[in-house]
Amino acid sequence: MLIKVCLTFILVFGMNTLKATPKSIRVFVALCDNATQGIVKVGARIGDGDKPDENLYWGCDDGLKRYFGKSKKWKLISKSASPGPVLETLEFTHTQTDIRLKAEAYRGSCMKDCLSAFEACVREGKEDLIAFIGHNGLMDFALPYEAASPARKADVAVLCCMSEAWFKDRITQQGGQPWLMTTQLMYPGSFILHEGIEAWRTGGDLSATRSAAAAAYAKNQRISQKAALGIFSRLETK
Repeated sequence: MLIKVCLTFILVFGMNTLKATPKSIRVFVALCDNATQGIVKVGARIGDGDKPDENLYWGCDDGLKRYFGKSKKWKLISKSASPGPVLETLEFTHTQTDIRLKAEAYRGSCMKDCLSAFEACVREGKEDLIAFIGHNGLMDFALPYEAASPARKADVAVLCCMSEAWFKDRITQQGGQPWLMTTQLMYPGSFILHEGIEAWRTGGDLSATRSAAAAAYAKNQRISQKAALGIFSRLETK
């Protein structure tokens, strides 16, 4: 009888411990910056990489702060600002699950810092899902990296132009699992990540994630689902 009680306690306690550990998502956003990034110029107000609240990738309707902040699926639990490379940090919790999401807005002129921190996060292996949003900085500069084999292999999204060609191999070599990448020039609105996460959290495979991202992109850009699918890479789990 005592043995049965002990086993029951272990099973219940173990299950509660597992449930108490939320899945974690980390998002690195390089603010759009006309002055320092090799991009097609956008409006001065939304292309100022020193002003997150008005920035295309953060404060505008499709920016991460505004889009996730208005979503019924996410609740903002903390925010902080600083004068350094990271201008603002937000933390959200999913309203239907125990997923936590931390997003950082990097000053537009600090693209190299943003990508370095993003890839270091991949190598550390502490998150379940890691994403980068912004301009493809590797088109502007070289960024050395070291191979790694973290105990925890994160799913990795790189939402910028032609990210598969520039990031897939290096992310794999740093111990990440390419999860959502692109094949063409594109607009990295946060609605893509938002819908991709919904497929991810419900157990969708890479194909389901690609379809969810494409559906969101097709709706936002008013193009066909077929055309939108062509923007996102057909990835395979290794």
